[in-house]
Formats: sequence, C-alpha cells, structure tokens
Amino acid sequence: MSVPISSERRRLTAAEFEMVELTHHPRICGLSEDERTAITRRIREFRDKARGIANRQRREMRRKAEPRGEREAADNSGTALKVQIFTSALKRLNRESRRAEEAAKRPTQSAVARNALELKRANRRRHHPDGRPTPSQGMRAITNSQGTVDTDPREIGRVSQFVKASQARRDAR
Repeated sequence: MSVPISSERRRLTAAEFEMVELTHHPRICGLSEDERTAITRRIREFRDKARGIANRQRREMRRKAEPRGEREAADNSGTALKVQIFTSALKRLNRESRRAEEAAKRPTQSAVARNALELKRANRRRHHPDGRPTPSQGMRAITNSQGTVDTDPREIGRVSQFVKASQARRDAR
C-alpha cells in the first residue's frame, strides 16, 4: 500500500523527506545516474537505521530487551511506517534505474533508419530473373517456329472503322 506524501512529510525528518521527495514522479525522471546512485545509498542508510530501531522497539515491547530511552517503547507503528516509506522510495529508484538502462540499450530512431538505409544500399541488385531459358530449371517454353503474323496498320484502322459504322447503324434503328 502506498503512503500519501502528506503522511511522509509528517513521519520523516526534513533531511529524510528531502531525499524521499526526490524519488516521486516528476523529480525522479530528471535525476542523473550518479544522483540516483547517491540518493539510493542515502535512503538505504535511512531504511536500515529505521529497520534497526523498529526491531529494537519490537523487542522492547515483548520485554526481550532493556529500554534504551526514558520509557520503554509502547508501539513501533511509526517506525514501521518509516521503513515502509523508505522501501517504497527504493523501489521507485530501482524501477527508474532499470527503465533508464533499458532505454539506453534500445537503439535510437536515427540509428534504426541509418541501419535500414545501409541494408537497402547493400541490396541493390535486380530481384527478377532474366526472360531466357536456363538449364536445369524445369519446363521451358517452346518457341514458335512459324513466327508471328505482322498486321498491316491500315488493316487495323479499316476494321475499327467498320465496327464503328455497324454500331451506328444498329443505334439508328
């Protein structure tokens, strides 16, 4: 369960809250890798200290340890909440670090386009075969020994005119 920022502000000291505040969304995206590492190290120290205090308070409540303050600990819910706040801040930092690493591994769009252009240029050969028969390629077309009939262009025009005239006669009926 996440803890609201108002509860974080109320439970943490000013120095602790300043570090935890950097792990929330808009601010965490602007951190460099070195800053994230330093903040992670500092928050781990805060978490370990709070975890130790919470364990000591739990032992005092069960009367397994002598009280270290004026009074013995009556409850450790505040310290346990601190541990939860620091743990969630560390999770956010780790998730952002992982996201940044994956983004760095992915190629940029310009690199992808450059690679595509190189592949295209390397593959500039013709991809369709020649029209002549080749050996061992299966069936081949038999060439026409008689040759083709050449039609006189005037004949083509005469036939077109004939069809046009007959169509006009049919339409006139």
